[in-house]
Amino acid sequence: MSENTRAFAPFHTERLDSGVTVVELGGEIDLRTAPALTALLDTLTTGRRPDLVVDLRPVSFLDCSGLRLLCRARNRTLARHGRLRLVSDSGHFLRILAHARLSGVFEVHTHLPQLPAHTVAPAPTTGVTPTGPTGRCSGRTFTALPTR
Repeated sequence: MSENTRAFAPFHTERLDSGVTVVELGGEIDLRTAPALTALLDTLTTGRRPDLVVDLRPVSFLDCSGLRLLCRARNRTLARHGRLRLVSDSGHFLRILAHARLSGVFEVHTHLPQLPAHTVAPAPTTGVTPTGPTGRCSGRTFTALPTR
């Protein structure tokens, strides 16, 4: 595997911090890599009242498959009365959310939030519902952009 290929290969780390699961995702999140990452996030959102922070800052590319897995994690978390926070300092990522009409759906931070031990509060639910009646991301299409 060349150095260029390694830079795009997906990776993740996870840790527990004051009762909050912090997951750092990196590399490309696309049709090829999304199934494994979806399985990871499904595992982390199976418990009661999951509290999850997903750090997307090391992500180099995200397409609609990546949005779908984030929508799925959000829906699973909210269904279990938990909380999902995304961390991204990328203007491209925020534009992707805006183009997909998901800007107000996720709780997005530019840096890792302070994680004191606290009672989990559900994320705000105002905004566009990220899934259609079939449980998939809405049928809107958009051009995938690099997140950096």
